[in-house]
Amino acid sequence: MASHRRPKQPSRARVSVLTATAAAAVALTSQAAHADPQESKKDVKEKVDKLYEDAEAATEKYNGAKEKHKKLQKQVENLQDSVARGQGELNKMRDGLGSMATAQYRSGGIDPSLQLFLSSDPDNYLDRASAMDQLSTKQSDALKKIETKQQSLAQQRKEATGKLEDLASTREELGEKKAKIQGKLSKAQGLLNSLSAKERERIDAKQDRADRTSDKRADLGKTPPSSGRAAAAFAAAKGKIGSPYVWGATGPSSFDCSGLTSWAYQQAGVSLPRTSQAQANAGTRISSQSQLKPGDLVFFYNDLHHVGFYAGNGQILHAPKPGASVRFESINNMPFMFGARVG
Repeated sequence: MASHRRPKQPSRARVSVLTATAAAAVALTSQAAHADPQESKKDVKEKVDKLYEDAEAATEKYNGAKEKHKKLQKQVENLQDSVARGQGELNKMRDGLGSMATAQYRSGGIDPSLQLFLSSDPDNYLDRASAMDQLSTKQSDALKKIETKQQSLAQQRKEATGKLEDLASTREELGEKKAKIQGKLSKAQGLLNSLSAKERERIDAKQDRADRTSDKRADLGKTPPSSGRAAAAFAAAKGKIGSPYVWGATGPSSFDCSGLTSWAYQQAGVSLPRTSQAQANAGTRISSQSQLKPGDLVFFYNDLHHVGFYAGNGQILHAPKPGASVRFESINNMPFMFGARVG
């Protein structure tokens, strides 16, 4: 008959070890639960800031493509207007030659070579210039003018066709760059949405404090602007403190970084290029921060994708990034490259 033994109970020492191990596991899990959200918030904030920086760099490229598109559009319109006017002039020349032919017919018939020109395909006549010596001097001069005009129109049409192809290419480029910007911003928003409501509130509150503390009472020192135009531009920019950053915007109610500087200098009667990279070539370059004066342009990052105004006392005035407003900020918050003095 089989014996029924009771299971052996674990010793007190073993129970103590198991209990201690379980307690340690719980403690580690609890610590990880408390540590991960903090690390996640920090990581998310860094990633969001990098996405905003990338979006701003892409915005300046978009601005450059948009400026190129506008110029091409204007060139195409001018060429098309010129071709239309030229065609009208050519038609008048041909009408004039037709009047000569009518008069010649009434006086004794049309020359065969002139009949060829006035046929349904008169351009073939231009390949047979040897027939010109059979016409009167007046008719020959008229034909030469028509030939020159036709050649000019052909060249203009060819140029317009090329510009239209470039226009289509830049339109496609604009779409790609716009999609890239929107993708960066959407990804940043997705990361922010991954945080808890309280974490998002903390980030928003920090951004609001940065915007609120940057006002017209900022300590800018007493260094005067470099010129009257720089003073006027800087004053115009200060009047926009609190206006939101919007990519591609040039005012008057919202701006991106180069949109603010170009708009402000426009108020001072100075025309600046649209992008930060192009603005870097405006005026006199200033390498040292110690030589900067209020109203000077200041450029940041190796690719010069950010620009603002030097405000004095180590402060800049700029349109910082998506989600932020035009404000004062320390010049040391970004990698400074150089300044430029305009006007």
